[in-house]
Amino acid sequence: MSKIQDNASWRQVVQRIIKAEMSKRGVKYQDLSDRLNTIGISQSADNLRNKVNKGILGADLLLQIMYVLNMRKIEREEIIELFADMQISLDNEN
Repeated sequence: MSKIQDNASWRQVVQRIIKAEMSKRGVKYQDLSDRLNTIGISQSADNLRNKVNKGILGADLLLQIMYVLNMRKIEREEIIELFADMQISLDNEN
């Protein structure tokens, strides 16, 4: 298992979390765009797809997506499991 080297791995975790939550709810990128629009956030479906696929979201957009998807929380254990699935070790696993 390799050790985490850069932000690319964290971005991949962000991508996996959002895609999994969208999939659980049957939400497509256009649906996500529409939901964000209801709270005054203008993001096109294509823009969201690009940001999610790259795993590059600002904290504000991540929280807004969590809100419109009715996500309750992101568990630390879930993050650790995603890194383990990617065969990457986190240095401070406690």
